[in-house]
Amino acid sequence: MLSTLPLFGAIPGGPEMLIILLIVVLLFGANKLPKLARSTGQAMGEFQKGRNQIEEELQEMEEDTKEAVTGDSPTSSTSTESTSTSTSTAETEAESSN
Repeated sequence: MLSTLPLFGAIPGGPEMLIILLIVVLLFGANKLPKLARSTGQAMGEFQKGRNQIEEELQEMEEDTKEAVTGDSPTSSTSTESTSTSTSTAETEAESSN
């Protein structure tokens, strides 16, 4: 029988969180807690911005790689669409003249 072990142990619940909060208040003081929370929030926001930028760059690189492999490019797909449109227009005009 295979059992899994938690990676970091048990997640602290209510009483444990109160003790941790009390220790944080004692260490930093009640006056500095809002500043600490604000700077933590800003740091998390900057981290997420950086992560989003990296994800966008990876997606662009993936799209460029797919285009290079298939030989498609944005200009070639546009020219193909305009060619098919002009062909269908010519076919429609030929049918209407008959």
